[in-house]
Amino acid sequence: MSNLFSHKLRLIVGVATISIIGLASSYLYQQTKNHDIATQQQNQQKFNLKQLANFPITSANLSQTSLQSVAFTGNFSQSSLITNSSKSIESITQHQTPKPDQNLATTSVKYPIIDEWRNYKFSVNGNQILSPAQLPTKQVKFNQSDLLSVLVNTRKYFQEHGEDDPDILRPGLLSTQKVTTKDILKTLDFMIDVLQEDIANNRITRLQNPNFINRHFRVIRWKPYNPAKPHQKQLRLTKYAVFTHPGSRQRTSTYNTPLYSLKDNSTEDKFYTKYTKQDVLSGIYEPGGKEFGKVEPLAYLTRNGLEEALMQGTILINFLDGSKGFFNVDRNNGMSYIKGLRATAQKRYWYFRQVDAIKGYGHKIDAKISIKPGVTFAGDVLNIGLGRIVVLEHNQGGRKQLQMGVIADTGGAFLPNLYQLDFLAGIFPNQTAFRRHIRQLPEYANAYFLVKK
Repeated sequence: MSNLFSHKLRLIVGVATISIIGLASSYLYQQTKNHDIATQQQNQQKFNLKQLANFPITSANLSQTSLQSVAFTGNFSQSSLITNSSKSIESITQHQTPKPDQNLATTSVKYPIIDEWRNYKFSVNGNQILSPAQLPTKQVKFNQSDLLSVLVNTRKYFQEHGEDDPDILRPGLLSTQKVTTKDILKTLDFMIDVLQEDIANNRITRLQNPNFINRHFRVIRWKPYNPAKPHQKQLRLTKYAVFTHPGSRQRTSTYNTPLYSLKDNSTEDKFYTKYTKQDVLSGIYEPGGKEFGKVEPLAYLTRNGLEEALMQGTILINFLDGSKGFFNVDRNNGMSYIKGLRATAQKRYWYFRQVDAIKGYGHKIDAKISIKPGVTFAGDVLNIGLGRIVVLEHNQGGRKQLQMGVIADTGGAFLPNLYQLDFLAGIFPNQTAFRRHIRQLPEYANAYFLVKK
């Protein structure tokens, strides 16, 4: 009897051992398989990102799978919002959202808002800000050739810099309405094709016809989200400009405020991030200063001229020797712009470069988008997005007006900012001429995004 029991026991132990070995082998095989699949998916995602950035969108190469950056799916409590407000969006959403380059269509209406340093600030409900709409039946105003120029330059930026500037591939707040980055590129391509065809045939473009727009585009109403003014009903429209200023290539008693350019090796030596605007203007880069020789003076202006250049981002300088040139902001000292603080007290200082046109958004100076007045908005590129087509609706003289432009520029006042756009009004000799011109423009307007159906 004991021998029989011993035999049965050995048989049971043997079967159990074989089962355990089998389960372990199966688990290891599955883990290896999952790793291989994940690696293949990552490689495919990298290829899709490169393909999206570098190839034009046409009917021949559109697929059902679209690059969708991710709306926020996690739910934060009030206490976690406060605790995590200084952390980056990547660390906060690491376990709650898929990676931005996953080809997924989102159904969430939540979206995480970040600041210019990519720190998470708060989340918004997209359905409370964006909603389906129709444009009023009024002709849309814009200069056809100028809009075409900015659209082409913006589309080219996506194509040439989609890999080295991943910020532009964030679909932004519109992802809560299932709008993908590919949809944005398709919109730009369609508008470029229509404008080129209409201009070539010497006719008023169909893009000025609200019926054509309502038929071919999704029209999405943008209601402002302003935590400081929760009852704000319309988008705030500020205006900026390029001012012409006299200047000198050498310091004089009148033109004694420098406009500096960083040397190429300054990308590695971050010495300039230690100094405020007030430090720079104290003469640290001038002969006898402790950092003399580390930067190059491009021009000398009046203090007022410098402040306008810093505020507007671009300046057209008429030099005393008869030459002239555009100068655009290049890199700053890494200090935040403080809203509400007077300009002369701001610590942020921008270093400039000479450019060949008015420049808008770009991750580096030699890649910035050439823009035109009247059809360009500066806005929150990180959270709203680059290349978004916006139509403003406002009343002028008791009559409804529609104005179209593209978000192709940004600035410190828009990071983050879901309630305002800055309209590039033109080139002006002084503030008086600028203010006279913008009196005809609205301070607030209804706003609509256009997305190709």
